[in-house]
Amino acid sequence: MHARSFRRPGLLINRSFVLLWAGQTVSVLGDTLFDTTLVLWITTRLAAGQPWSPLAVAGVLFAATLPVLVVGPLAGVYADRWDKRRTLLRMDAVRALLIALLLPIALDMPLALLPRDGLPLIWRLGAIYGVVLLAAACAQFFFPAQIALLAAIVDEAHLAQASGLTRISQGAAQVAGPGLAAVLYFAAGPAWALAINAASFGVSFLAVAAMRGIVTEWAGETGNSRERGSVWRELWAGLRFFFGHRTLRGLLVAAVIVLLGAGTLNTLDIFFVTQNLAAPASLFGLLGTALGLGLIAGSALAAALASRIGVGRTFWLGLVAGGLVIIAYARQTQVVPALALIALSGATIGAVNVAISPLLLHLTPRDMIGRVAAVFNPITSLATLASIALAGYLDGVTLRGFHQQVFGLRIGPVDTIYTATGLLILLGGLYARRILRGVRLKGEPGATAQEPPTNP
Repeated sequence: MHARSFRRPGLLINRSFVLLWAGQTVSVLGDTLFDTTLVLWITTRLAAGQPWSPLAVAGVLFAATLPVLVVGPLAGVYADRWDKRRTLLRMDAVRALLIALLLPIALDMPLALLPRDGLPLIWRLGAIYGVVLLAAACAQFFFPAQIALLAAIVDEAHLAQASGLTRISQGAAQVAGPGLAAVLYFAAGPAWALAINAASFGVSFLAVAAMRGIVTEWAGETGNSRERGSVWRELWAGLRFFFGHRTLRGLLVAAVIVLLGAGTLNTLDIFFVTQNLAAPASLFGLLGTALGLGLIAGSALAAALASRIGVGRTFWLGLVAGGLVIIAYARQTQVVPALALIALSGATIGAVNVAISPLLLHLTPRDMIGRVAAVFNPITSLATLASIALAGYLDGVTLRGFHQQVFGLRIGPVDTIYTATGLLILLGGLYARRILRGVRLKGEPGATAQEPPTNP
């Protein structure tokens, strides 16, 4: 294996990363437009005024989540086997085609062998769910291959910088995407957002295709060097590696602890606005904007500081700070302080997100990245879904009508759940501090060249 040589990177690290990052920035914005448009399309047109409208929207979430749990584990094996660049190209091409298939439905175009008034409602919803399901299945192959390719084109010492830039672009999409989607939808209908999302996958395809001459010199480092067996044998090998690795296992436990609490925030924030802050529901959107701005700021700050304080320390400090912020947020009764705290919460999320990918890549051999992602992502997704279900049950059943005065503080159901959420996140951060003690990436203070990246 030939050693890689890197010039001292600038802000955007190197040309390969610029192409990968730019393509994904456009693609993420397209996805944000697509997700928001689907919700608007279903609630204002397809299922407008129907009592089952929330269930129809929930169907989109279910269709997007199911492949993570069902396809993800096996996709990780193939992501480790296949050429990473070709995998990205194929998945981008398939997703662009899938999204384009919804355009005739969005435009109410007459189709052969169908009634003149178009598809029945049940078939339209079924087409949306089917496209979301298949696109999400493609994503299970795409993201592990993308992470592995990132490890090939960015030196470990600069992974936090690369992760920070990626999270900044995702935060910007979160801020700009929903508002832009609403403007496009109400001005021109759903077709424009669908076309933009399909085109965004085309942009990503072209960006990855342009990496050809730069990536090939590292191709030997991104292949699967272990002996290849059956799919199930390789999947089992990935499971044994993951759960036999003390630090990876501990990182997963920390993430599950945090996500068992964090899922309550998105579920109950609308009720926090109307009940605890006594504000109109129209102000709910400001929370998302504040969170996105905080995410951008936190990602930029973490990318700059991670090389000085360490990625592991950035991760657990972000969790500890995030838990304390949520505990403070739970006690708010005024809009302005709540917005400030939710922006600060976004900053801590940004710091955690910047740190997680470099940590996983540091701890995982190249030929195991897909399978490690295939273990980590489904389990954390299950934790998030469990948190959402638990939040709804606690607020709607167990704590319904709960109101108490404790030391002069008025306590209700939502703020009680949020306080428990903050404590869980704080606990996850303290646990992460213990399991990440001594983990150092290349270039960080205290790192040694001899330290094995996969020390169990």
